[in-house]
Amino acid sequence: MAASTSNVEDIKLRLEEHLANLGFEIHPLKVGWYNAVLPPSLRLGHRDDRLAVLVLSTPAMFEEAFLPFVEDADCQSLSDPVDQCVRHCVSSAVARCFAGTEVEVSYDYELLPSRKPRFLAQTAAHVCGAAFYYQQADVREQPWGHKKMFGVCVHPRFGGWFAIRALLVFGGVTVDSEMLQPDPPDCVPSREGRIQLLEAFNLHWQDWSYRDVVPPVQVYSQRQKDYFSTRPAQRVALLRTWGFLSRGSQAAASCTEGVC
Repeated sequence: MAASTSNVEDIKLRLEEHLANLGFEIHPLKVGWYNAVLPPSLRLGHRDDRLAVLVLSTPAMFEEAFLPFVEDADCQSLSDPVDQCVRHCVSSAVARCFAGTEVEVSYDYELLPSRKPRFLAQTAAHVCGAAFYYQQADVREQPWGHKKMFGVCVHPRFGGWFAIRALLVFGGVTVDSEMLQPDPPDCVPSREGRIQLLEAFNLHWQDWSYRDVVPPVQVYSQRQKDYFSTRPAQRVALLRTWGFLSRGSQAAASCTEGVC
């Protein structure tokens, strides 16, 4: 199936119909945009002209999707309630919208047998224009010497108050040349601002300050902050104190990247 720009927009709209009101954003991209910036060992195993879609969660996801999910779900064997909620929402949308279509879904927490991630979430967000991935190399005359500073994505509307959740690859959908790659909004253009961002993320991520590097239109609710500030192994117990999950559930939550 060859997809024109209008076909891509239709795919995006169909996913948004099921996911936008649950607090998710949808961003189409070409596989080639992603593969072009990575070495062969990290590229997706799909042709460069195939369509992919990145799924982000916004602050609204916690109240609109996650809490209703844990209220209704049988969480006896859950390893991470948020991961299971995202999987449920995304897989349900794909099944409803694209039954019989070849769609490979990768989640941010999944690893290959080599222990490498199924996809590099922040790279995908940058190349599709969803969020700017600020890295150490983006700072002129770096002040850190040989110290490694990990990069972080900034969303133009939510700052750091969002998460990258899943990548969908439509194996049978070939994108034509009309689909142009958008540039991610450079929300932190100054050297000083980028230094402040990377230091806040690497050295003080627990205080949430890096997330406010640009004025966000929405942030995590206090309940959501409490959840992600709680040690992963204690999150199910916290949900129980809020009246969610059964008292008999022995699930232990974990956040694979440390930042959610």
